[in-house]
Amino acid sequence: MGFFEKLKNGMNKTKTSFDEKISNVFSSFKKVDEDFLEELEEILIMSDVGMETSIKIIENLRNRLKREKIQNEDDVKQSLREEMQKILDVTDINLHLNTKPSVILVVGVNGVGKTTSIGKIANRIAKDGKKVVIAAADTFRAAAVEQLEIWANRSGADIVKRAEGIDPASVVYDAIKITKEKGADVLIVDTAGRLHNKKYLMDELNKIQKVINREMEEADREVLLVIDGTTGQNAISQVKAFKEETDITGLILTKLDGTAKGGVVIGIVEENKIPVKFIGIGEQIDDMEIFNSKDFIRAII
Repeated sequence: MGFFEKLKNGMNKTKTSFDEKISNVFSSFKKVDEDFLEELEEILIMSDVGMETSIKIIENLRNRLKREKIQNEDDVKQSLREEMQKILDVTDINLHLNTKPSVILVVGVNGVGKTTSIGKIANRIAKDGKKVVIAAADTFRAAAVEQLEIWANRSGADIVKRAEGIDPASVVYDAIKITKEKGADVLIVDTAGRLHNKKYLMDELNKIQKVINREMEEADREVLLVIDGTTGQNAISQVKAFKEETDITGLILTKLDGTAKGGVVIGIVEENKIPVKFIGIGEQIDDMEIFNSKDFIRAII
């Protein structure tokens, strides 16, 4: 099965929710008028796209339908797809890892799929012929380190781990040293599942960043926030909390195969101008791809 088929199948709950509601609008209105557009706007809001983003999409659609005199249902749907895709395409989705070494800092609350995502990204990078080192800097949970070690072995990456409870920044310091000694291309740093009300954990994140700034000052850096698609609007507050502590360069979407709330992604990108860089569907090591906005929109509408 190709990744688009996996994506389409995985996004089935979101697609069913979107398509069913949109089809009901078309069956309820005989023409594409203001009442039709208002109903469509309400559907987007109810589908977790977010109020401001939904208003923007419908305003752009309204202007386009008038300008191009579109009335056909298929053409209206295609126009809607394209307006949603424009939002997802507004920022740079490429990974920038041109220096040797480069660093990827992975952040996100517990349970969103950080560890799995790190393993899958390490696997992708290794397939490109690059050597990867993983820093197990979530030292607050022994289970997290054990799981990360399993994924590191699967992907062929080296792992740097220390005793439970040790200062996470010191693990990162050691991992940077080993990365340089081994001549590795990319260092991927796991971090504890920081919640916005856990100030000491956010302080740990800042300490980790200071170590990276000092020891890898010239290195390209990606800061990737992992978002669990099942959390819907709660994901927006997570993005806000982490933006206050670090310069997020991209998002990793996980668990979209278990939710009807996939529309929240569009609102997050529009409100924060942060690109989605990876999307994961499934549990296998190859079940993660570079985000493709056209495929994503096709999978939900």
